[in-house]
Order: sequence, then structure tokens, then C-alpha cells
Amino acid sequence: MKLFSQTKTTNNTREVGSHYETLARDYLTRQGYRFIAANFNTRLGEIDLIMKDGHTFVFVEVKYRKHSHYGHAAEMVTYAKSQKLIKTAMIWLQQQRLSAETTQFRFDVIAIHQQGQDINWIKNAITQG
Repeated sequence: MKLFSQTKTTNNTREVGSHYETLARDYLTRQGYRFIAANFNTRLGEIDLIMKDGHTFVFVEVKYRKHSHYGHAAEMVTYAKSQKLIKTAMIWLQQQRLSAETTQFRFDVIAIHQQGQDINWIKNAITQG
């Protein structure tokens, strides 16, 4: 079963990333999640998508690999990258006047392969410890 079709071929890395972030956003929206923001940037890093699952904010890292010959897309989320995501999420929460102690949130990874035909959703992929 084909989930998505790529509408255009591009060599621009940013356009490719934006395309797959949109696929991930649409996928999560179909799962009942509500879109909050995309591409939240700080000097520490970027959060690709911020979604909401009921009362829980979900910070989503989207990773795409054209081929899995060199590993799964989710493997690209290293310890250093996860630490940047956590710090960036804390800044976003603070800007929203939300407390990390009283706000429900988690970090998910959407790993995409085969031009969007293979989507792996890893819930709670990053922990704060």
C-alpha cells in the first residue's frame, strides 16, 4: 500500500526536508494530532514539528533517508542531536509560558524511507535523562 507519492523531484536539501516534514505533519494529523508549529528555531537547534496529542505536546524530529543502505533514518538522531532537541523544546515551552514540570510533552521521531512509502513513527524516542 502506497501512503504518499512524491509530487516533484528536487535536489535542494531544504526543499526535500520541507517536503518530508509536510508528509510527516499530514501523517500525524490523520492520526488525530493537532498541528501547533513547524521549524521552531533557536541558536541551539530546530524542532521540525510541534504537534498536540490531547493534552500532550509532541516535539517531532523528522528524518528522511533515500536509501537504508547506510542505516535507518532514525539512527541519525544522535545523543548530541537529542540533547539539542530537549534544550530547544525547553525554550519553546518557556516562550509559551509553560512549565516543563507541569506540562505534558514527549519527543517522537518520524523516520521516512522510499520517497515516503515507508514511514516509521517512534513515539517517546527521546527521553530527558
